[in-house]
Amino acid sequence: MESQVWIKLSHVNRSFGTQQVLHDISMQIPRQQICGLLGPSGSGKTTLVKLIAGIDTASQGTVHVMGEKMPQFQMLSKLGYMAQSDALYNELSALDNLIFFGELYGLRGKPLRARIEEVMSLVNLSEHLHKKIHQYSGGMKRRLSLAISLLHSPSLLILDEPTVGIDPILRKSIWKELNRLCTEEGVTILVTTHVMDEATHCDLLGFLRAGHLTAFGSPQELMQKADSDSIEEAFLIFGNGGNAS
Repeated sequence: MESQVWIKLSHVNRSFGTQQVLHDISMQIPRQQICGLLGPSGSGKTTLVKLIAGIDTASQGTVHVMGEKMPQFQMLSKLGYMAQSDALYNELSALDNLIFFGELYGLRGKPLRARIEEVMSLVNLSEHLHKKIHQYSGGMKRRLSLAISLLHSPSLLILDEPTVGIDPILRKSIWKELNRLCTEEGVTILVTTHVMDEATHCDLLGFLRAGHLTAFGSPQELMQKADSDSIEEAFLIFGNGGNAS
């Protein structure tokens, strides 16, 4: 049903000057699904999620999120966005960063403090709450950025390479929580990744190559189309010029 389509892209192109980065992208992501975008560096994944998050505008085509044409300022409160580059204030503590972003989303007082405790526990940073960001490692910054994206309990979570620099044990616990958010709280999740085993957690996968969506569907559908026994094999086929037809 159309009402259950949470993300809809129709013939989306994005160019920067004479360079076309995205070519005629069309896809639909239903509500309460985890969709993974896979592709090599430079394939257009980050540009695509920026369009969906409403922080960039398509050169051609349309992007709708929850029935609203993007970009739409009022939608920001319903989205959780974790960028590939950490947008943190290095001279402030983690707590100060969390309070700042939480208040931007309209959280205050005890509800905000309670959410800070919850999300920092999730990313295993509770004991580093009062540490300045410049004292954080790269992996810790990624985990804090994830915590910030979850603060306001968004209906749609957009994560650009969320587990880069995170150890395998913590990565597993984060994916467990993402699956819980999707199945129990109805959160729709869009995630870009280079990690093949993370693709197995996704309900839908899109393969990008040189700005083209070469395949889109469930992991089982894509393995069948590629006549392969694994997502890795399918990725190699679609990532080297195969297509979804």
